[in-house]
Amino acid sequence: MTQAFASCYTTFEGDRRIATGSLQANALAARRAIGDGASKPVLIFEDETGRVIDIDMRAPAEDAAARLQEGAASAGADEARGRGRPKLGVVAREVTLLPRHWEWLATQPGGASVALRKLVEEARRANGDQDRTRKAHERAYRFMSAVAGDLPGFEEATRALFADDAPRFAQQIGGWPCDVRDYATRLAFGDSEQAQTKK
Repeated sequence: MTQAFASCYTTFEGDRRIATGSLQANALAARRAIGDGASKPVLIFEDETGRVIDIDMRAPAEDAAARLQEGAASAGADEARGRGRPKLGVVAREVTLLPRHWEWLATQPGGASVALRKLVEEARRANGDQDRTRKAHERAYRFMSAVAGDLPGFEEATRALFADDAPRFAQQIGGWPCDVRDYATRLAFGDSEQAQTKK
């Protein structure tokens, strides 16, 4: 599901969705809404994380969006530099372990790095579904906190969200404005139909 959200953004003016798509398209929509005298907060959300994206509305929208994308690209490039095997995408970072962990790693074939990579890959395979569900819930919660915190049923909806109870979640947010309801459901469980049928 995360793949579907990559490089996609959604803008809300209060509880009304005004744009979905590229960062540039959302920056233009946000600028237009503010220029037209928006009476409610205008927020741009990154669909993949549910985080609010801060854009300098004084700069031209194209420039602001381009700067954000360049910043993300250079941060990724900086992370990729350093020790390790850059051609393979290996990144060196500090790991802190207890002495007994280091002792065990030292006895593993290929050394500590190989053993740690194997352990991480096994954990990713074993916990992939749980990790995706947790990320989806966190993504939806960030959006809900920013836009729906004062709406009726927010606390119960949050409980249902983190219990992975899509039918109860749908029931709790049933009275919310449709754009907020639909986007929160999409972030949390995929499309609305999935949410209704998820057990």
